[in-house]
Amino acid sequence: MATMAINAGATGKLELLRDKAWARWTALGLLAFAMFCSYIFMDILSPIKDLLQSTRGWDSTAFGTMQGSETFLNVFIFFLIFAGIILDKMGVRFTAVLSGAVMLVGACINWYALTDAFINTPLEQWFTNNLNYIPGFDELGISPFYKGMPASAKLSAIGFMIFGCGVEMAGITVSRGIVKWFKGREMAMAMGSEMALARLGVGTCMIFSPLVANFGGEVSVSRSVAFGVVLLMVALIMFIVYFFMDKKLDAQTGEVEEKDDPFKISDLGKILSSLGFWVVALLCVLYYSAIFPFQKYAVNMLQCNLTLNPEGVGEFWQSDAATYIQYVIMLIVAFGAFGFSFAKNKSVKIPALVIAIVSLVVYCVMGYMRQSAAAIFAVFPLLAVGITPILGNYVDHKGKAASMLVFGALLLIICHLTFAFILPMFKGNDMGGVMVAYVTILVLGASFSLVPASLWPSVPKLVDAKIIGSAYALIFWIQNIGLWLFPLLIGKVLDATNTDIVAAVKEGTMTAEQAAVSYDYTWPLVMLACLGVAALILGLYLKVVDRQKHLGLELPNIKAETLVEESEVEAVEG
Repeated sequence: MATMAINAGATGKLELLRDKAWARWTALGLLAFAMFCSYIFMDILSPIKDLLQSTRGWDSTAFGTMQGSETFLNVFIFFLIFAGIILDKMGVRFTAVLSGAVMLVGACINWYALTDAFINTPLEQWFTNNLNYIPGFDELGISPFYKGMPASAKLSAIGFMIFGCGVEMAGITVSRGIVKWFKGREMAMAMGSEMALARLGVGTCMIFSPLVANFGGEVSVSRSVAFGVVLLMVALIMFIVYFFMDKKLDAQTGEVEEKDDPFKISDLGKILSSLGFWVVALLCVLYYSAIFPFQKYAVNMLQCNLTLNPEGVGEFWQSDAATYIQYVIMLIVAFGAFGFSFAKNKSVKIPALVIAIVSLVVYCVMGYMRQSAAAIFAVFPLLAVGITPILGNYVDHKGKAASMLVFGALLLIICHLTFAFILPMFKGNDMGGVMVAYVTILVLGASFSLVPASLWPSVPKLVDAKIIGSAYALIFWIQNIGLWLFPLLIGKVLDATNTDIVAAVKEGTMTAEQAAVSYDYTWPLVMLACLGVAALILGLYLKVVDRQKHLGLELPNIKAETLVEESEVEAVEG
């Protein structure tokens, strides 16, 4: 097979599967849809934090500890490092299917922990009496459990840990897969499009998780988790289909998934010795720590800061039909935005843009009419869906990746400070508060879209292709430290700065339902804004490093990577 590829290079160029636009974008679609499903499960409990407090007795500390557990094994057992080694040694398709299976196993455990079947069982009693003290971890303050943590939260945390191993393994695998199929082509646009579609999962989760939990008028948080489990089954099927497509590509190129060169510890040294790598990795952890942990509390933050009266709206706005219609409108916004991003004909681009804008306005009006914090925050990914592919296309053809990161950090700071100080000023003004919330959420989503469009495509410029899987794994591992720490910190800061609410619940003078929507989120939001300040400083420093080290981060991707590929071809032919 390798001989055939060489002969083809001598007699005429062999058209590979990835040379066909429909094929590489189909491969991207399979990977992106799998990540779309995983993003839904990642935040499946976020919009129903209040229900977890009222039905399962989870306070903010329990909720934050459980949410932070997603990355615990990745960070402290170094699973992500092993995942990178598996990816480099076993290849994209094997690791993709493995990650899908691991996600599904963890999700099933998470689901069982929240079912009524778990209540009053010997297993619940065991979790109540155990895992209250873990030697070493408690002394270091990094234990994923604590004394008094509800048994359902402990078992749910274990399931979320396993899911977290799978979803982060999937993340580095998808990044590596995109590099494999798009290197020298529209790589930044592909990565941006994958993340834009995946983030629709956030909006989908925010809309449907409360709907499923309250389906039929009976509250069941486990029902929402079951919805996510079904979607992860679909994600596993997507990875399996990708397996066969990727195998066909390797059959054409003569490449093998199992690498001839075994992984060496010295390879990690090559990565860690790169200053540019460290700056990019730290930027990543700062950006993601300011966004993903916030997503887990965002709906509750809006419930506490907006004047919402869902009981006062008409019957239609409380119905499931309104939810379905709003979600269809969300999809129209997404498809219109994608049409504007990808269409080359102005007769298509302009109508697509108009449809997207009009549908976005209609969506926002429906969110206001429904008086639902989850429906309001679901707008978060919509502006990102529209501009992420555009930004990726700009980086591919014009460059300026480092500059985009600096601009994204500025937007990040502004948004979190707006949530902290300006939004509470509109308490009592229902329409004014919702308008401020919508604008800030949309801008925050736009700032986050700068990361996949500019940061991830920069990694191949910093390390050798042979160890790019390990490079992504190391970045994800560093990122996971923040994703473990900050959900936990937000929960602890919330309880520490709302001692009157915590005390009132313990004394019985305030119900759990009332407490769940009464928190003051000022200091957690200030903490997240400080992450944006640090990201801004690092972004400016990255521009200096790029100029000194000639990393090419401000150069267009297609031009730079095409030159690299041409030099490699010349070396082989020579």
